Amino acid sequence: MGTDKLFSYQTLVHAVSGAAGSVVAMSTFYPLDTVRSRLQLDEHRKNGNTFVVLKELVAEEGFGTLYRGMVPVLQSLCASNFVYFYAFHGLKATRGQKATQGAGTDLLLASVAGIINVLTTNPLWVVNTRLKMKGLSGQQTQQYSGLWEGLLKVAKVEGIGKLWSGMTPSLLLVSNPAIQFMVYESLKRRLHSVYKPENISGLVYFALGATAKALATVLTYPLQLVQAKLRHGHSYKDLRPDAGLIDMTMYILKKYGLAGLFKGMEAKILQTVFTAALMFAAYEKIAGFIMSVLLVHHKGAIKMKH
Repeated sequence: MGTDKLFSYQTLVHAVSGAAGSVVAMSTFYPLDTVRSRLQLDEHRKNGNTFVVLKELVAEEGFGTLYRGMVPVLQSLCASNFVYFYAFHGLKATRGQKATQGAGTDLLLASVAGIINVLTTNPLWVVNTRLKMKGLSGQQTQQYSGLWEGLLKVAKVEGIGKLWSGMTPSLLLVSNPAIQFMVYESLKRRLHSVYKPENISGLVYFALGATAKALATVLTYPLQLVQAKLRHGHSYKDLRPDAGLIDMTMYILKKYGLAGLFKGMEAKILQTVFTAALMFAAYEKIAGFIMSVLLVHHKGAIKMKH
């Protein structure tokens, strides 16, 4: 078990590829994330078909609203996925190649990587949620022009602790990418036992990523909805402003029933499944390309020595 592998080129390649893949994917499917945010946080908007809500938003606020807050989201996603992929593959590398890789191990390593990610990047997502909902009727949220200004304003006006709002559900939601990575890595291992990685198309990785994310999203969606409300702040008049995870969950159950905890799930499923699927497909191809370039460079360097 060597810690030098934690700081290897391979680990860095996985981190860069994961970050790049996530940016490609989110840029492609960002409007679906906008719909998900509105359905989760706008109490005046009825839960409905994703494409109907897309049309409503364009008609009410213009086409540009579908991409509101995209730049800071991409910045945060890039940072978040870099941390996550680096931690996951770095921890995996320190175990050594001879160590048995199974679903249980993947779940454990992905959970640890998720905790590291949440602790380091939660402030970015607090500001992102607010930027995305800027101008929403009935909300008295501070206005920010960008990610950095938002971080400074929240810390100054509301206290630095506010940047870690929603930490409890965020830490519980480590289970989402953990389940996703466990399922994805398990399916990929089976695939690689039959086919060589270079013979597997991006479409196959797309399907593996979609399957893994769909399962993870359905299992953890209620937590994601509560997390969004804790980060953004709620507009429930009969619920105290500093309500926590349990109070918020029980309030939604009492007022809207079980269906209230799944409001916007159709949009979330569409957005996360397509985004994760494209992310994994892009990640595998980017990582494969960089690894092949490094291998050629390494072989060339050896030949020059001889």
